[in-house]
Amino acid sequence: MTERVSTAAPGRSPAARAWRRFKSNKLGFYSLVAFVVLVVVSLFAEVISNDKPLIVRYEGHTYFPLAKDYPETTFGGDFHTTTDFLDPFIQQQLAKDGNWAIFPINRYGKSTINYFAKAPNPSPPSRDNWLGTDDRGRDLLAQLLYGFRVSVLFGLALMAIGVVLGVVAGAIQGFFGGKTDLLLQRLSEIWGSMPELYLLIIFSAVFAPSVALLLILLSLFGWLGLADYVRAEFLRNRQLDYVKSARALGVPNWQIMWRHILPNSLTPVVTFLPFRMSAAILMLTSLDFLGLGVPPGTPSLGELLSQGKNNIDAWWISLATFAVLVITLLLLTFMGDALRDALDPRKQLNTPATPSNKAQTATQTVATALPAQPAHVEVRHG
Repeated sequence: MTERVSTAAPGRSPAARAWRRFKSNKLGFYSLVAFVVLVVVSLFAEVISNDKPLIVRYEGHTYFPLAKDYPETTFGGDFHTTTDFLDPFIQQQLAKDGNWAIFPINRYGKSTINYFAKAPNPSPPSRDNWLGTDDRGRDLLAQLLYGFRVSVLFGLALMAIGVVLGVVAGAIQGFFGGKTDLLLQRLSEIWGSMPELYLLIIFSAVFAPSVALLLILLSLFGWLGLADYVRAEFLRNRQLDYVKSARALGVPNWQIMWRHILPNSLTPVVTFLPFRMSAAILMLTSLDFLGLGVPPGTPSLGELLSQGKNNIDAWWISLATFAVLVITLLLLTFMGDALRDALDPRKQLNTPATPSNKAQTATQTVATALPAQPAHVEVRHG
């Protein structure tokens, strides 16, 4: 008797299969890689774009200006104010024999004004300012780098708060249903009908503008869209057999919600994340464009777009800012589309065709096409 050995691949978890489907979407996968690289680069913005050197060696002593401010007298100056390392005198001091300094790639910070620019502000791209300057004389490359970081971190924070509130509200509505669902649904509709922009204008006039205040105000409305998706998933899953079995075993409601139903309802939540982050970045950019966003002096993509509108001749401001914003939103959109397809169990990866697979497929096809042969029974008489 011949023993048949199974050559099937070992089973993979749903998460592993979803990750394989996501990686098979090249556009979405490389968009994720590019977005992660941009975020990591922006997190180290102080090391990449700054008006302070990373390390200074002056008269036998080593200084770290990024970690500590040093007065100008430390490097041979006459004043006790913080050293301006773009000052030609300080640069001459650091260029003497035995002295040296390691500067970042871009020698301008987020609030550095180039007082030694060769053209009036806003100045076009030059050797000193690679993307030019804005109408205040600040380096545009530094503004874009720091502004991108503010937008991404704000989007991540708003998305995280919205997910927590949306999951909790949707889970309660969908699991309990009945009067609880009806009451919370009416309250959500009333809350969502409130004029969000007018509230932002009122609070901006009453309180001092800040990122925390803006985050709180937008979080009050950011959970409504996700709550509807979670509610629908809980309404569907609570009727399934595994939930009824858990109830029959006496499992508490909160444990059924968070340990049984929620893991099976995360598909719309995860798919919602990139699009929610895109909406948060667009919302922050729009509010900054209107002057209702982050405090003045904070790097912002919306403020740069506003400067581009007010300075039409300075085409480099609008073009560079628009390019950064479009690329960011495109990457998030591609990631969202790939994530949606990866979490769809109906989409299966195509198995690569190999000679053995082809032969096995052909054998199965021929065996299926042949008519069934009658069984031959051999009868032996004792």
